[in-house]
Amino acid sequence: MAQQATPVRRARLGRALGTEPTAVSGVVLLLPGGEETSARRPSPMLATASVRSLGRRLARAGRTDGLIAHVVHYRFRGWNGSEAHLAHDAAWAADEVVRRYGDVPVCLTGLDMGGRAALHAAGHTAVNSVLSLSPWLPEDDMAAAEEPVEQLGGRRVLIVHGTMDARSDPELSFRLAARAKKANRDICRFEVHSDGHGLSQHREEVLALAEDFVIGALFGRGFSRPVEDAFAAPPPLGLRMPLASGFGKSLRR
Repeated sequence: MAQQATPVRRARLGRALGTEPTAVSGVVLLLPGGEETSARRPSPMLATASVRSLGRRLARAGRTDGLIAHVVHYRFRGWNGSEAHLAHDAAWAADEVVRRYGDVPVCLTGLDMGGRAALHAAGHTAVNSVLSLSPWLPEDDMAAAEEPVEQLGGRRVLIVHGTMDARSDPELSFRLAARAKKANRDICRFEVHSDGHGLSQHREEVLALAEDFVIGALFGRGFSRPVEDAFAAPPPLGLRMPLASGFGKSLRR
């Protein structure tokens, strides 16, 4: 009896979140978290739950501008060392956006390991911005290459990290941002004081910050004053910008 070939795993885009715009002018690709090492398939609902509410909010806020948001469904749960599966799936998703929607700007928006994938895949020609929330980054290792930052050149980049994150060390995202800032002034980083990995304690402020950044980066509508100040401030000030309590309630553009 002939042995059946093992089906090839493929990444895919989830259905558009929220009401689709009449014409698409910008795309948010939502990259969920993952594991450091795993060849298992992600659980569709569990893996994407962490980014769906953010995606729906962004889609709602940007609908009149032509924004559409899709969750990226990975082939594997794990990053898997040099295979960097999640980053490759993020790059594939950007290719798929070009195929579906043409020449529109893309914002890679990732959480946890998805935040790392967003940073890695930023060099794709369709990507104009990156939002990395609580990015999981590897510990410094003298024997391993540093996390790349050259692909961030020419992109608007916002990193958001809780100061009490016990899963992904916030100091590592600060160091990466500091290296990237030397070649790209359009990078800033906000610290959410007393918050953990899920950024749940100050959830509304984080969502408002994400909305402000993504809509501004994709459609050139300008950022709120705190975000503008963070981009303009020299290191380390613009890379340790505190997210103020109540952010988003009275934004002035």
